[in-house]
Amino acid sequence: MSRLPSTVRQLIAALRGLLIFTVICGIAYPLFMFGISQVAFNKQANGSLVQVHGRVVGSSLLCQEFTDAKGNPLPQYFQPRPSASETSATNQTGGCDPLASEGSNLGPNNPVLVTDIKQRIKAIEKFDHVPASAIPPDAVTVSASGLEAYISPQNAAIQVNRVAAARHISPATVRALVKKYTFGRPLGFLGEPGVNVLLLNIALDQQHPVP
Repeated sequence: MSRLPSTVRQLIAALRGLLIFTVICGIAYPLFMFGISQVAFNKQANGSLVQVHGRVVGSSLLCQEFTDAKGNPLPQYFQPRPSASETSATNQTGGCDPLASEGSNLGPNNPVLVTDIKQRIKAIEKFDHVPASAIPPDAVTVSASGLEAYISPQNAAIQVNRVAAARHISPATVRALVKKYTFGRPLGFLGEPGVNVLLLNIALDQQHPVP
């Protein structure tokens, strides 16, 4: 029999268990999952980065601003959903700062939210030349993360004529690209269809550059 006191034996057993589970759960399992992800889901595991001519221009999972130096939205690009990130405090159409990702946490009757929505509606009416009744909810409200990469097909539809005019191409040509970059519900039943703004704008630049 061991001559060590029972408390010491229990401590040694606990330390052995800690060591074993540290190796299994803290080293072996993460390395195994890392290897699986790099082999089977390499692009997704590395951030779903998008490259143009060998240069990373963004991620297909994060929204991106398409504005001029003063923060004004550029008419030749589809605009993302409004962001609640800190950088969008004075820019209701942008933001998209991954270091300041957050939701607004404002209730539907909050006066700040109501005012923001009214301001966004007026801005879109002027920018896209559409009536307020045609503006979908996702065009004037922020997502939970504040970094939504997709907009609804309805949101894309109200921007088609503006983008077409800025690029001197037909609305039908723009609609065809919107359709190409509209992705259906994940697994066929989760969420709603969405248009990836970054991929769509890259395709526009590649196929129909601004004159």
